[in-house]
Amino acid sequence: MKDIRGFLIDLDGVLYVGDKAIKGARESIDLLRDGKYPFRFVSNTTRKCRKTIAEQLVSMGFDIPVEYIFTPPLAAIALLKNAGKHQCYLLTTGDVYRDFEQDCICNASTMADVVIIGDAGDNLTYDSLNTAFRHLMNGADLIALEKDRYWMAPGGLCLSAGPFVQALEFATGKTATTVGKPSKTFFELALREMGLRADQVAMIGDDILTDIGGAGTIGMQGILVRTGKYRKDAADNAVIKPACIIDSIAQLQDIL
Repeated sequence: MKDIRGFLIDLDGVLYVGDKAIKGARESIDLLRDGKYPFRFVSNTTRKCRKTIAEQLVSMGFDIPVEYIFTPPLAAIALLKNAGKHQCYLLTTGDVYRDFEQDCICNASTMADVVIIGDAGDNLTYDSLNTAFRHLMNGADLIALEKDRYWMAPGGLCLSAGPFVQALEFATGKTATTVGKPSKTFFELALREMGLRADQVAMIGDDILTDIGGAGTIGMQGILVRTGKYRKDAADNAVIKPACIIDSIAQLQDIL
């Protein structure tokens, strides 16, 4: 691809699905490393802390340092620090709470300055959403770690955080601050780490809206893969158009 010096890469659906690496993904990362292309990983995954994600990648044969992985909690923490807020109601699942432990007091029984919502899976119950609703009505701000509509699990498509964020927005009249993709600030965190401008970087993702659309808003080219949550009808009907579409990240060698 012309004038591309580095890459931002999604994780779930691009490098792996479930606990299985996508065929050829490891070789493509090695290709970037051998070609001295800077790269970072920008994922809306909010079920695992960054350390666990790195360990999962190692178990699948990837050699990726934890500091190369950018997830929404990093952006949320930066936002909290800037606002001087640290009392949080965290509506998530898994061990993502570990990313917040040093900077945020997460206790559902106390007043919250901020409600932080991610993909919470089975923790998204009436009671948990109603607790979030009450905090928001009592003055808390709303931060969405991501607003994806759905994601691809091993058993099929699953609802992500977006529909529930929108429900809280509708109920409270508040607008969530989104810190994951397609947030401009989130992409800029990784770009700054690489020391490259947006027009020098391509985004590789499986979501036409959050990956390709988000990248395009700040001047990056988008490479859409036909793995993960990719759906032909969604890509064909979208106003957003990627620079190119490839079957999987294994085909990256064909467009470098």
